[in-house]
Amino acid sequence: MPVKPTHINLFSTLFIVLFAILGCNPERQLSKKSLKHFERGEYELVIQLLKPQADKNTPGDKSAYWVAESYRLSNRIGQALPYYQKASQIGIEDPLINYHMALSAKSMGNYELCKTLLNKFLQSKPNRFYQIKAEIELENLDKIPDLLKSKSSVALFPLMGNTSKTEFAAQKIGNELLFTSSSKPLIYKNNGLPYLGLYSAPLLKENEISTPRLFSPQLYQENANDGTPAISHDGNMLVFARGNTGKSKDPSPDVDLYISKKNGNTWSEPALLAISDSLAWDGSPCFSADDRTLYFSSNRRGGKGGLDLYRVPIDNSGRFGRPINLGSVINTPGDEIFPYVSENGKLYFSSDGHPSIGGLDLYVASRNENEIVVEHLGTPMNSIGDDFALHMSDPLSGYISSNRPGGQGDDDIYYFKSAGQDEHWWTDDTTSTKSAEPLKSVNYALGVQVVQPDGKAISNVQISVRRNNETSEAQTSDKNGRIETISLNPGDEIFFKLEKDGFISARSSFSMEGREIPQALLKKAVTDTTFQIKIVMDQPEIGKEISQFYQLNSIYYDLDKSDIRSDAAAELDKIVNFLQDNPQVNLELGAHTDSRATAIYNQKLSQRRAESAVRYILQRGISKDRIKPKGYGESQLLNECADGVDCPEEMHQQNRRTEFKIIQIKQD
Repeated sequence: MPVKPTHINLFSTLFIVLFAILGCNPERQLSKKSLKHFERGEYELVIQLLKPQADKNTPGDKSAYWVAESYRLSNRIGQALPYYQKASQIGIEDPLINYHMALSAKSMGNYELCKTLLNKFLQSKPNRFYQIKAEIELENLDKIPDLLKSKSSVALFPLMGNTSKTEFAAQKIGNELLFTSSSKPLIYKNNGLPYLGLYSAPLLKENEISTPRLFSPQLYQENANDGTPAISHDGNMLVFARGNTGKSKDPSPDVDLYISKKNGNTWSEPALLAISDSLAWDGSPCFSADDRTLYFSSNRRGGKGGLDLYRVPIDNSGRFGRPINLGSVINTPGDEIFPYVSENGKLYFSSDGHPSIGGLDLYVASRNENEIVVEHLGTPMNSIGDDFALHMSDPLSGYISSNRPGGQGDDDIYYFKSAGQDEHWWTDDTTSTKSAEPLKSVNYALGVQVVQPDGKAISNVQISVRRNNETSEAQTSDKNGRIETISLNPGDEIFFKLEKDGFISARSSFSMEGREIPQALLKKAVTDTTFQIKIVMDQPEIGKEISQFYQLNSIYYDLDKSDIRSDAAAELDKIVNFLQDNPQVNLELGAHTDSRATAIYNQKLSQRRAESAVRYILQRGISKDRIKPKGYGESQLLNECADGVDCPEEMHQQNRRTEFKIIQIKQD
């Protein structure tokens, strides 16, 4: 789980438990109590309990270390630095302490100390993941002088209405400002601030609001963090992030995306958006200008590193497709978050993986002669703090959020406008940054069509789609036999189960193994590649060999053997699935031999082979009356390798097989 800034970490409940049991003196009893809070992610309580003892920095006492970790994990990383230094001085052992100190130093603008600590960290030979992150951070440090020289031609104003709490992710809706604020009555023990919620306030001026009020009672949940709203341009659809109730029994402890639809002047009860991954952090949504695409950030499996940016197509009926990763030009081993797409199609986002002045910096991605170029927005848009959640009110103005020095609270909202009436205000001496290799990426996708053996499309097939070990998703084939395009990541394996009355239920799969396009063959920065497959479903028919329509291989035997080989067992497992999926169908298992030995001997050998396959299936719970063993000896050779014909072993092998044929169809 990546380290997240406040506006992300507020939602996080994956905790690091690294500690040993402490002694029994009063000071250590206090530590033991505080560590229980640490395990629960109640970092503010840890700080309150341990800070007085940490300030003493007693040798052997780990209080300073836990205070530093608590500040870091609740996104007060600058405040963590002196306590990491105290912990280091008294010899507290943690392989990552220099890495965390380095990032703390960077957040304070101490780039030289950051570089020194990163080099010291790399000398300790860390694991590959942190080695790469540290090396990238060192490379990015060398680019900071140029970044500091770059200036955006904008004027930046703090919002009059910021408080000592947290306000971020602002967007103008009519004459009001919609934003996220820590203004709920309950306190979130992670950082000592109130829980986050969605609020709105009338705009008195572009950079001034009146008293905020709850955005919608229908969306309110007292003990959950709600944030980063995305409203469709027609004003009728809202997607936002929700998570971290703070309860250990919370069935969804991390962050998921929720959707609500407007009915008159009210919003519907929020529902979990189907694209959410229960095992991942999913947040910071935004709609494209035409509302046909949803962008969001996630650390789901198959990404480029930490949090990555994804896009999801939305069809005419409002259904969401499969998330597609935006690729390695935009996404890095760090965190990419808070996407925003302008009217002219440019993608703004925040990242700590691209070269940055502080933590999260603001960037814009655009196409230049079929290549994606990522540009740093320079100062004053960026600072040594976290700068994020850009949202434009028009081509020349908008809002960002930041925890930069000099603010009112934890995160604050800032209004910006072009100082030169230039729509391309971000390109005034800004520095373009291309991500590290690989520079080119591929968006893989899979198109699926269900057909009969003659190629005719089959509509209204109920299809269960499962990616790797994820939860299955239900789809229905359209009039052309097609389902929604499935996004693919390298290494994916997709499994299908198909059902329709009057047809044999089927299973199929698709693997990305060996299908990735080598970098040397890529010509464009981003290539879209869609694989097309057809899955055959057939109607039940007596005497039909099921391998004609079912993804199945014949099973084979060694010479003069009836034992079930490992490759044969995998195919017999498919037969078990077939019989479970189609309880109305009974099968014959027909076994064969090659031509060597006598016909009588081969007949007996083939029967033993058939019976061996049947025993395997019976052991897996299939009823005996549903499968019949039948030996055919050498009577049905697949090639010319009859008696007296000299054939290589691989041709004889083709004949030593068992096949599967429908012999009965029971009526309902």
